[in-house]
Amino acid sequence: MWKEFKQFAMRGNVLDLAVGVMIGAAFSKIVSSLVEDVMMPFIGLLIGGIDFTDLKLTFGEAEIMYGKFIQTIADFLIVAFSVFLFVKLVTRLTKRQEKKEAEPAAPSKEEELLAEIRDLLKSKHSLNKSGE
Repeated sequence: MWKEFKQFAMRGNVLDLAVGVMIGAAFSKIVSSLVEDVMMPFIGLLIGGIDFTDLKLTFGEAEIMYGKFIQTIADFLIVAFSVFLFVKLVTRLTKRQEKKEAEPAAPSKEEELLAEIRDLLKSKHSLNKSGE
């Protein structure tokens, strides 16, 4: 069982996935900082100096922190838009690569000469048959 697990864990896809998850977590921290430390204070100033982290509703001892929820939504939208742009870029590059691979290569000079010789031999052969 250990041997099978080792083979599974060392396959390229699993390692790629692990790297992707780690980079995604780091990217999420960057986006959270961008939203909390840069964007939300600026938006708060634009709408009258409101600090979103302090926005809350209180019911008895329960507090509903809807300001943090607004920041989390902003985080999500930025991450989702970034992922969208990344996927769009990768799709465009993949299509471009597939297009290059699908286009047949232009024949070389040798191939062109051989094709001309073939065509001449065919026409000569067809003339001999009709002339017989």
